Amino acid sequence: MNYILFDDHTRNNLLPLTFTRPVADIRIGILTIREKWEKMLNSETSSHTEEYLRKKYPQEFTIDMDNIWINGSVCPNEKLLEELKTLQPSHALVSGNTLIAVNTGDNKEFDLELKGNYTRFESHAKAMHIENPWDIFSKNGDAIKCDFDLITKGRISLALSSTNQVIGLENIFVEEGAKVECAILNASSGPIYIGKDAEIMEGSIVRGPFSLGEHSALKLGSKIYGPTTIGPHSKVGGEVNNSVIFGYSNKAHDGFLGNSVLGEWCNIGADSNNSNLKNNYAEVKLWNYTKEKFVGTGLTFCGLIMGDHSKCGINTMFNTGTVVGVNANIFGSGFPRNFVPSFSWGGAAGFTTYKVKDAFEVASRVYERRSMDFDETEQEILSHVFELTEKYRK
Repeated sequence: MNYILFDDHTRNNLLPLTFTRPVADIRIGILTIREKWEKMLNSETSSHTEEYLRKKYPQEFTIDMDNIWINGSVCPNEKLLEELKTLQPSHALVSGNTLIAVNTGDNKEFDLELKGNYTRFESHAKAMHIENPWDIFSKNGDAIKCDFDLITKGRISLALSSTNQVIGLENIFVEEGAKVECAILNASSGPIYIGKDAEIMEGSIVRGPFSLGEHSALKLGSKIYGPTTIGPHSKVGGEVNNSVIFGYSNKAHDGFLGNSVLGEWCNIGADSNNSNLKNNYAEVKLWNYTKEKFVGTGLTFCGLIMGDHSKCGINTMFNTGTVVGVNANIFGSGFPRNFVPSFSWGGAAGFTTYKVKDAFEVASRVYERRSMDFDETEQEILSHVFELTEKYRK
């Protein structure tokens, strides 16, 4: 079978995180949604996403086998895999009004509305569904536990050094090349996963569920409250609570990050903090790109949602429920507004447009630091995002 992960209407609800990636490439738990599917299916997948993203995330259609289209906002589990295996051509798997998967056989035509002769089957898998940005940190604990079981089953962890203080050793897995010295690890409330060549430096205190991606580091004296995920190639210090950092992003210094999601290539300046609780304990509202207004989250605790390539200077303060777009540069005293459009430059005193040329120069330097190339494909994606978000900067 050929598997294609598609974006549905949740893609717009998940902006700005999905301006630069398909929904399936959101990280929740240890893995991205795509990585979960590929591990469980034991097969590669491709994407059905926005046209401007297709050069980086192409769609692969195969005419000599069944093509299974899977909703990229749905996380797999064993029950859902069993249901997928029963899908015949022209069969669709749904959960209420949500299309989970459809087998189009060798038919290239795919329609989210299932126009045509499809037989629908109701799913009983109760799979995790990521519909809003706050779902990413709210459901992260369950996702870490599922991914931990998936990744570590039948494997033996690297031994931890005797310099560490450990509670719940059976719930800790350390990959090859990882370094952990003089740290306190408490996995009694959830598993702790330490990726390949990652490092937890001296004096760090970690309470699970927690995942540290490969080649990432917790700086000296870090304080991490789970459920928290730090993706690959990231540096994190200070205090972090119930947050997800996709990867290639840094919060390397003191300061608080709570109930938040950071995309890739972000940088949080020293001593920067976000509020995750309103002074009146009221429900937090977040900017929604679909409705173009602030909408209720149903949460009392909700912090910062930051799109790829955005950065803030030292001592930046973010209000409860702040959404920052792609490639914003925030600095200065006071609280900036709680919706910062993509390619904005400034802070509480006001914003101007962050010119694409200047943004690309910074991105190129950042990629070089990781021995990566900020190529034409990346530039085209960000240029398109600049055009898409122009109306919000006016």
